[in-house]
Amino acid sequence: MYSDPKDCLYCTNNETLKSLMIEVCHLSVSRLFIFKEQTYRGRCLVSYDKHVNDLNELSDEERNAFMADVTRATRAMQKAFNPEKINYGAYSDTLSHLHFHLAPKYKGGPDYGSTFQMNPKAVYLTDEEYEEMAEMLKANL
Repeated sequence: MYSDPKDCLYCTNNETLKSLMIEVCHLSVSRLFIFKEQTYRGRCLVSYDKHVNDLNELSDEERNAFMADVTRATRAMQKAFNPEKINYGAYSDTLSHLHFHLAPKYKGGPDYGSTFQMNPKAVYLTDEEYEEMAEMLKANL
């Protein structure tokens, strides 16, 4: 499935995007977001700047730059939140805009040892808590 950039939440910055995540900053070729649903403390998302349907559509240079951004984000997450492991998800079944879900996992925490849930709708924070998380990420980028 290929989505039209005019209908893409990442390209249009529409209300659906704003209801799901908060933009932290721009990286070299992507944007870093905090996922509002925080069952997995520190969960983020990295979205490629251009409307690309799949990682395999990028040139080697573009792919390397995007993956460097993903790595930069996960290193900041590791320093800021100290998870046991970070799970990566790049599904795009229903929204074909290149993006990676980054879900920190903690021993004894939700779904440790298995796949993270896309949106359990269980844990939401205050605006101040999201801002604190964003500042922690920025300080570690």
